[in-house]
Amino acid sequence: MRRTAAPAPTGVERRFEPDEIIVTKTDLKGHITYANQVFLRVSAYTEAEVMGQPHSMIRHPDMPRGVFQLLWERLSERKELFAYACNLAGDGAHYWVFAHVTPSIRPDGIVVGYHSSRRVAPRRAIEEARGVYEQVRTEERRFHAAHDAAVAGKEKLDEVLAARGLSFDEWVWALAEEAVTQR
Repeated sequence: MRRTAAPAPTGVERRFEPDEIIVTKTDLKGHITYANQVFLRVSAYTEAEVMGQPHSMIRHPDMPRGVFQLLWERLSERKELFAYACNLAGDGAHYWVFAHVTPSIRPDGIVVGYHSSRRVAPRRAIEEARGVYEQVRTEERRFHAAHDAAVAGKEKLDEVLAARGLSFDEWVWALAEEAVTQR
């Protein structure tokens, strides 16, 4: 049985273990074709509820559209993306992840879908991402059309990080390296 409406965020944060990996696969349109047990447990959905559904069903409203604009640009270029993301569980809880999304490519070179592995996001990275993402969402709220907001959000994301002298990838990896050195 599928839920009919997106859950309202509750503000409750859910965590998962550092040795766990959330894995999903999607088709070319982003519809879920595989979800591991860690994903199902953390997202509070059943396999029947997620199979065939758009992966965006777990998009938290605090996540800027510009990050997803960047994701789809990279995937269309057959490139991977690492990013920090806040996801919305079926019960309204949220959980932060350090995501790695990559095209799934057959041996003959045809892209058949996408694969995403997510690990626990370091607390410092979450706090930093929240601040950057809030600046991006503020820009996005100026636009009524989702596509326009996504494009403007991506531009704002680039601008905010450029002011720090970083590309998106450099920013993501700087936060990851900082987390490793603080252990």
